[in-house]
Amino acid sequence: FYNVLLMLRFCPVLLVLMLPACGASVVIQRDAQFDVTYDDTVTSDNQTIYSYNHTVSRNKTEGVRVSVELLSESAQSPVLFVVRQKQAVLSFQVPLILRGLYQRKYQYTQVGRTLCQPPTKALAETQFFYLDVSTLSSAGVHYQLRVSRVDSFTLQTDKKFSFNATPSQPQRRSGVRVVISVCVSRSVQCPVYELDNNVAFIGMYQTMTTTAAITVQRKDFPSNSFYVVVVVKTEDEACGGPLRFYPLLPDQLLDPGNRSKTLDVIVSPAINSEVYVMGMLFCLGIFMSFYLLTFLVACVENKRYGTVFEDAALNLKHDSDQCCVFCVLDRSLESVARSRQESLSSVEEDDYDTLADIDSDKNIVRTKKFLCVSDLARKDKRILSKKYQIYFCSFNNILSNLGYVLLGLLFLLIILQRDILHNRALERNESTAVECGIPKHFGLYYAMGTALMMEGLLSACYHVCPNYTNFQFDTSFMYMIAGLCMLKLYQKRHPDINASAYSAYACLAAVIFFSVLGVVFGKGNTAFWIVFSVIHILATLLLSTQLYYMGRWRLNSGILRRMLNVIYTDCIRQCSGPMYIDRMVLLVMGNIVNWSLAAYGLIKRPNDFASYLLAIAICNLLLYFTFYIIMKLRSGERIQCLALVCILFTAVVWGFALFFFLQGLSTWQKTPAESREHNRECILLSFFDDHDIWHFLSSIAMFGSFLVLLTMDDDLDTVQRDKIYVF
Repeated sequence: FYNVLLMLRFCPVLLVLMLPACGASVVIQRDAQFDVTYDDTVTSDNQTIYSYNHTVSRNKTEGVRVSVELLSESAQSPVLFVVRQKQAVLSFQVPLILRGLYQRKYQYTQVGRTLCQPPTKALAETQFFYLDVSTLSSAGVHYQLRVSRVDSFTLQTDKKFSFNATPSQPQRRSGVRVVISVCVSRSVQCPVYELDNNVAFIGMYQTMTTTAAITVQRKDFPSNSFYVVVVVKTEDEACGGPLRFYPLLPDQLLDPGNRSKTLDVIVSPAINSEVYVMGMLFCLGIFMSFYLLTFLVACVENKRYGTVFEDAALNLKHDSDQCCVFCVLDRSLESVARSRQESLSSVEEDDYDTLADIDSDKNIVRTKKFLCVSDLARKDKRILSKKYQIYFCSFNNILSNLGYVLLGLLFLLIILQRDILHNRALERNESTAVECGIPKHFGLYYAMGTALMMEGLLSACYHVCPNYTNFQFDTSFMYMIAGLCMLKLYQKRHPDINASAYSAYACLAAVIFFSVLGVVFGKGNTAFWIVFSVIHILATLLLSTQLYYMGRWRLNSGILRRMLNVIYTDCIRQCSGPMYIDRMVLLVMGNIVNWSLAAYGLIKRPNDFASYLLAIAICNLLLYFTFYIIMKLRSGERIQCLALVCILFTAVVWGFALFFFLQGLSTWQKTPAESREHNRECILLSFFDDHDIWHFLSSIAMFGSFLVLLTMDDDLDTVQRDKIYVF
């Protein structure tokens, strides 16, 4: 009884809802044919239903295309088209309103849709589908309707298929790799979403302007079939480029213009597992060959150096009392003493060195006219050896980073072997190890090798999903490598005043911190660029002072007084040239380069701050390395055959590496669609592209650069330290 009352309670509502639908509308049902155009008119008083039948085959996929054009220019209400199939319903309105950027509205009077083929278990089955046309407009709305079968609905392998598409008339084909030639989105899967506002809801999709590709994996489609949908964007600016000016009024409909795009689709088989295996074996083979080559070179060098060291040990006792021949200062001892007595420079007697045991070694500058490496190396070996231990105790683009890891590990093994041989020589108290050559400190080398390995790991992480935000992962250890190389160059000739590991890594951490700030705040932020440029210039001046005075200055409250005294005595009272001419030339050039880079950054404000910061580090490294080589040759030292081969080999490899780097196969500075314009086919083993070759060559070039730093002073291994020049 309660249920009956409940039904009676709601019956009036049901009747009210059903009467408008059933009472006033006249339903007209027509048997329709494929490939026939119907010109009809629909009003709110009539509804037309078109009935179609066609044969569906289990082993063949056929497409059915519904095309509608609204002929009435000013319809009061849109016309609704509903397609009812066996297991699916599709509806759309005409005119179709699509939204662009900033919710701009575009009206389309021509609309096209492709129907999904209903599944069937029978070998062949006749199925019906119905197309309902209705509107709420009291005035008649004139339209054209055409339903046709789609030719070449199934895409063939390695066969190009061309067609046209518009935002309101997307195209779909049954197809795995797809290359399409214009700003579109693509989705692969069924049920199919075919509009710009829903194409990304299911399956995989990409935006593109002229060319793009999607690799489809079989495991994602158990039925071994899928649909390829091409949807044209309402605006090209949605894929990149500057926005045009649109004067907008509330709910204003804009003219979409001619948005018809011609596209080419090619389906080609993806690479098989053999290509993957060959690519991995090739990558391993290339870098493992360096291990074999290093082993052979080590055997030859050990055999040759054994004889050289024996001859050097015999001659060492005859030369132990000879004086150093290189002058650090360019003026005589008397002029230096006079200038120190007449002026208060930034050199203070208690500020000479940064090491705690300098008091026991002050006789170096008080009694000797010249400074040699042997003087600078008179420090506790335990302090220097601990200074630089490292203090953090698309698939082809990822795989190609393996070279950084393998070659970084190989460099660590080379350093370990040299470290062991040097320690054994010290244990035997060999004179060549104790009194000859550049002081052996391997901590920085270990740090460089580890940084090269970490560069490979973080570069692989970046290439998993390259974008502007995580590009800092790819560059962080590049900063560290550049900084460590400069520190190692300076340590070779100045082992007593080189920066401690704590201060060095603090500076590198500050650089990486500024890199993060640049990524977050650097784009077009004038205040950030002003602050960074000021810090850059101040850091350049402080480092120049540190290098010129070799650490014999202090930043405290008396710095201004000492600066004024130096200017007065050296520039006003008497015009005297710089005490260290070679060092002054280097620092002047360094300041010119860094001030120019700071000015460029402040004026241009480049979007790629990480690369800009890396350019600063590389320019300073190249400048100092060039200075080191020039001073080495100028001092009468020679570069041995192995080091010369490493220099020439590294220079050639760097040249080829930069060539492939500048090809620019992609860029995160543009939109994904614009970036895909630069994509090209793989050129090596059908697996590695130009950027992968850049990874291969740059890892080899970095490894060669490390070997240059390691071997370029091997000619001094049999030279007494009091005969080695300091510059």
